[in-house]
Parts: sequence; structure tokens; C-alpha cells
Amino acid sequence: MFISCDGSTRAEFKGFTLLLPAVSVGNVGQLAVDLVISTLGMTKVGYFYTDCLVPMIGNNPYATTEENTTELCINAEVYAMPSKELVVLQIRSPFIKNKYRHFCDVLLSWVKSCSFARVVLLSSSHAYQRNDHQLHTTSLRYLVSPAVQKTVQDIMQRLNWKELEKVAAFPKVNDDDKVLYIPGGGITKRLFTKSCSEGVEMVVLLKFCSEGDNIPDALVLADYLNEWLQITTNQQSGSFPAKSSKWKTPSSWKHLFGNGLPPSLF
Repeated sequence: MFISCDGSTRAEFKGFTLLLPAVSVGNVGQLAVDLVISTLGMTKVGYFYTDCLVPMIGNNPYATTEENTTELCINAEVYAMPSKELVVLQIRSPFIKNKYRHFCDVLLSWVKSCSFARVVLLSSSHAYQRNDHQLHTTSLRYLVSPAVQKTVQDIMQRLNWKELEKVAAFPKVNDDDKVLYIPGGGITKRLFTKSCSEGVEMVVLLKFCSEGDNIPDALVLADYLNEWLQITTNQQSGSFPAKSSKWKTPSSWKHLFGNGLPPSLF
């Protein structure tokens, strides 16, 4: 599934952190991952060859000069920064119907074969489906698998973060039977529950949001990630307003909403 840029089938990622997005509501996870790759200037080391994602091809989304603008990108690419022991898998297209289960299986198999220290999944969920308690608290939540709970849980509590609440499987019938509920979260629930059952160290960072201009949501989620992992302390800023000025927005974000209206219309 993983093909490296230098042609080798196996990369040395032992002990690294793997960061990836869920294709979820508002594409918040994908946008946040864009910020990390762009800000750190991460190097593309390979890609995922898979039939689980809708095929796509485009120009380099992180172009910085005229020379590298024409470099091509595809639907699932892997970037790395060895100095920070960080690997990022960016997913740029939705899943083909009924293929997401197979993708989760193959992804976790790759995680184990590479001996990643942990997996961090950036996701989002429909804001309109929050319960009363969630409406009156922060829009950010986290989840940790049992395998990583001992090493991470104390840090999360020290940061005063809120774990994603479970909800009643049968409201007003049996409120004691609680389940994980992540509407609009894409593969989040599937990948997390499978990681729990297979002993994979996984942390999910999630933001409640609505569809629209989700750049502010992505910046908040990236700040949330950085509060824990301290990925960057850069003070560069891009062309979009941010809560903090540490993130460099990629050049491709100029085209997020297409071109402006042509003056000839008026």
C-alpha cells in the first residue's frame, strides 16, 4: 500500500508519531494537516496506492516557487520530518462506497509494520448534533485508546481537555448502555474502535463544526494539537486570520472557494 519516493517498499518510521485526518464534516482534519505540512515544510516521502479512495490528481498544494508549482499530488500522500519524529499521511479525497473498512484494516497493518509510537487522528463532528452539556462547553474533544491511556491521559487532564462523551444507545429506554457517537466523523469511530481492540496507540482530536468556511475550525484544531505535541513555535502567518500566528497557510488555500465573480456580471 505504501510506496516510497525512492522506490523502497519499507520506510524507517520506528518510534515516530503518525498524524492523519479523517475525511469528515467540513474537511477540518484535512485542513489542519495542511497547516502542519506547510508550516513545517515537510518533505514528501511517498504515497498510498489504494483503490479505497476516489482517484484524483492535482498540482503541488504546497508550492512555494514557480518551479515546484507543477509537481503533482494524488489522493493519499506521506510526508515526514525525521528531526521531529513525525510522519503525516494526508488524505485528499473521499472513500469509495464500502471501502473504508478495508482501508482501516490496511492502514493499521501498515502502522504495526512500521512500529509507529502512536497514531494521532484529526477529525470533526456535526455541531448541530451536540447534547446540552456539549453545547455549554468547549467545541474540542479527545479520545485515547487503552494502549496509550497511561502515557497520555495525565497530560490531557493537565491541559484541562475534555474527553468525548458517550451517549445512550437507546435514549429514554436504557440510559445506562453508552456508545461512542461521532456523526459526520467519517472513519473516526471505525478506526478508533479497531485500534482499541488491536492494541494500537491512538489519540483522536476532534472539533464540533458545521459545513461552510472551515478555515477557523482548522486553525483551532491545529492549535489544539500543538498545545499537546508542541509541533511548532513559528511566528509566521499566511493570508488568513488566525487565532495564533504560528501557522503558515499553503498556497493552494487561495483556491478553496474558487475564483471571484467576474466583473462582467455587473
